[in-house]
Amino acid sequence: MTGVRVLIADDQEAVRRNLRRILEAEPDLRVIGEAVDGAAAIERARVLQPDVVLVDVRMPGLDGLAVTRALAGPDVEQPLRVVVITTFELDEYVYGAIRNGAAGFLLKRSGPTLLVEGVRAAVSGDVLISPEVTVQLLRHLTTLTPAAVPTEPLTARELAVASLVAEAKTNLEIAAELSISVGTVKSHLMHVQRKLRLRNRVAVAAWVWESGRKGR
Repeated sequence: MTGVRVLIADDQEAVRRNLRRILEAEPDLRVIGEAVDGAAAIERARVLQPDVVLVDVRMPGLDGLAVTRALAGPDVEQPLRVVVITTFELDEYVYGAIRNGAAGFLLKRSGPTLLVEGVRAAVSGDVLISPEVTVQLLRHLTTLTPAAVPTEPLTARELAVASLVAEAKTNLEIAAELSISVGTVKSHLMHVQRKLRLRNRVAVAAWVWESGRKGR
């Protein structure tokens, strides 16, 4: 069988059933397993090695942030793509998810379309955050923690790409705005992540706001 393999972790059976229904309605997505708590999510993810893990924030035992850190955190040698889903849009949840390596943060009320887009974005290397929390989150990051120090200076073009990432623009939109190819955007972003020792574009966006680069 082909397609994007997804593991769902949520303590509510009705929620898991609904997520499965939404995902399996898409020809390129299939659910390969479910977990009812954080410990089970980590165990099943390590055994099944799904393409994407959908994790609820609030679960018995280990919460979704702990699961994200265990599967995608900075100390994980082979991180999995974890998309955090929640009913809540509290800043500490979103910030914690990003810092722990999440490849997306979605509100359950955002609807089926955004859920499917979030899974596909994670697989393609992009990151999707529910629009309701994106800008507020990134602005709050400026006061929460010192920005990472690059191992070497970023070029002007790399800074431009990073700034547009902080505006939640896709690679295609960045390419159009800077009049470069999507492949070049990906190359610049890869160099940015290497220099900043960051795992994904959400962390890059956070760095832009933390470092005061936004708007320069």
